[in-house]
Amino acid sequence: MKCRHCGHAVTLPFIDLGTAPPSNAYLTQTELSEPEKWYPLRVFACTHCWLVQTEEHSSRSELFSGDYAYFSSYSTSWLQHAETYVAEMVDRFALGPNAHVVEIAANDGYLLQYVKARGIPCLGVEPTAGTAAAARLKGIAVVEQFFGASLADRLAREGKAADLMVANNVLAHVPDINDFVSGFARLLKPQGCATFEFPHLLRLAEHCQFDTIYHEHYSYLSLTAVKTIFEAHGLDVFDVRELDTHGGSLRVFAQRRGEGARSATATVAALLASEEMAGVGTEAFYCGFEPRANAIKYDVIEFLIDARRRGKKVAAYGAAAKGNTLLNYAGIRSDLLPWVVDRNPAKQGKFLPGSRIPIVDETRIKKERPDYILILPWNLRAEVVEQLAYAREWGAQFVTAVPRLHLQ
Repeated sequence: MKCRHCGHAVTLPFIDLGTAPPSNAYLTQTELSEPEKWYPLRVFACTHCWLVQTEEHSSRSELFSGDYAYFSSYSTSWLQHAETYVAEMVDRFALGPNAHVVEIAANDGYLLQYVKARGIPCLGVEPTAGTAAAARLKGIAVVEQFFGASLADRLAREGKAADLMVANNVLAHVPDINDFVSGFARLLKPQGCATFEFPHLLRLAEHCQFDTIYHEHYSYLSLTAVKTIFEAHGLDVFDVRELDTHGGSLRVFAQRRGEGARSATATVAALLASEEMAGVGTEAFYCGFEPRANAIKYDVIEFLIDARRRGKKVAAYGAAAKGNTLLNYAGIRSDLLPWVVDRNPAKQGKFLPGSRIPIVDETRIKKERPDYILILPWNLRAEVVEQLAYAREWGAQFVTAVPRLHLQ
């Protein structure tokens, strides 16, 4: 296996999650009678550039197909995050009607709707047909393609260079990270800025967030690795912020290398130093992760078996990709977890990949009054507990499995 950034041989293992189908390949009733594609799910670290990465077994068009079912707007906390981000960027970079904002992986227009509302011209790049259509219904122009150097050159020739480029939770999703990153330097205006948000490898390791590993995530990112990749493709990091989203993320600010006028803030050096102190650039950092994941797996299996034996009802909430990693790694099926609720109509009536647990709407909770509700997207725990507060009326408890089994 060759590193997808530097091309060196990658041999340092991080975790082996066995095999699993793509986490967003939800099944229809008809597809239950057909075989599923399962792929090895193993993660390694490159000891040359320290990019952590999965083996590549499937194409991006297979993982991010036209019926891709993740719609960002179904999370109210994520919408609030997006609205706050837009307000901060407009203020920090003095964006107005003469500016141009481009979002890569614009999904259903969850963020650009707030840019548009401020009268700032904007464009979304989104390769999945369903989410792109949803964004267009919000009045947002969308280019329905995968982003890279070629598309960036074309958009620049068409006069669509950007004052601000936004890339939330997409840097980890690209198989050719070199081509993807180089596109930003090509599409940014000379004094433009790009921001990238992604789960932070340091937090993933610290809190054993192994369920955030799935085939759609090709890379697991530290600032150490990102800075190296950016500099190789014409970008300089000038600021970074730590965020609470997705269990601990980074927002990295970048500008065109050698042209951007902004000096690097002290937070960049401080965060790089914290990663160095944690050992991100050493082999020892990547050892011992898998046994911790196994401990979480055993705890959730034991909890579900015990609940079953005591005649307790357990439901799950959130047909999330991270939940699919957990369920398939633990071998959990519908005998222990009979159904999962999701607010997204595009998922309702389908079945989770691998476990084949049915996805239902929220009325099922009110009808069956489960004793326990296992929240699979643990990063949205507060939002889900507030949304389902009525379940307290019959004494239901909320459960999360990562970073440890927790009942509330």
